[in-house]
Amino acid sequence: MNLRLGVNVDHVATLRQARGGHEPEPVTAALLAQGAGAHGITVHLRGDRRHIQERDLRLLKEVLAVPLNVECAATPEALEAVLPVKPTWVTLVPESREELTTQGGLDAIFLQGMLKPVVRELRSAGIRVSLFVDPVLDQVKMAAKLEADAVELNTGTYSELPMDADATLEIGRLRDAARLASRLGLRVLAGHGLSPQNVGPVCAIPEIEELNIGHSLIGRAVLVGLERAIQEMVQAMGEFRA
Repeated sequence: MNLRLGVNVDHVATLRQARGGHEPEPVTAALLAQGAGAHGITVHLRGDRRHIQERDLRLLKEVLAVPLNVECAATPEALEAVLPVKPTWVTLVPESREELTTQGGLDAIFLQGMLKPVVRELRSAGIRVSLFVDPVLDQVKMAAKLEADAVELNTGTYSELPMDADATLEIGRLRDAARLASRLGLRVLAGHGLSPQNVGPVCAIPEIEELNIGHSLIGRAVLVGLERAIQEMVQAMGEFRA
């Protein structure tokens, strides 16, 4: 199975919002990413609108030829903004105003009562649903029970390990969760904190079919341009997927 790359352009919007102006334009960045080989575009519509705005969703849906994946919290306010756009995917994530970035996976077990009608409503609208969860087997089982289409496994703990650390345990957790998800009929994605330097072991897990990567790509793009940054990531991913 070929491994796909979803490019998160949130931090292009972060730069735009820093000055309250119109540049840089995240929609343009998404089109450049698409042209450079991205297989999908991901954005996070946060409750505080710190980067991506509703107009970005509408424009992205209009112009992209690749799937649009919108990350959001499982709240009525988020659904009100996302449902009319009808992105290809919605990934439900935990969210806190105090966090700099997403911290940990969604607790699908604790939140199952709230998540069940949200998943049902999204799927009834023809939108595929993914749950962003830690690589914990019971969380994967709950995602299947809630009838999600996919899980996105949180690679944050793995990605935060020092480069010289033994990653065997964390990769094992990701591998076991991916295998279980696949057996349960879920599509398997992964992401959070991945870079060309650490992506290899995750790519080697055969059940994972797509990686969603943002911060390291946009950070690299500041130095070498978005096209080259994406091409470097695609090359690094390809080296580890037979």
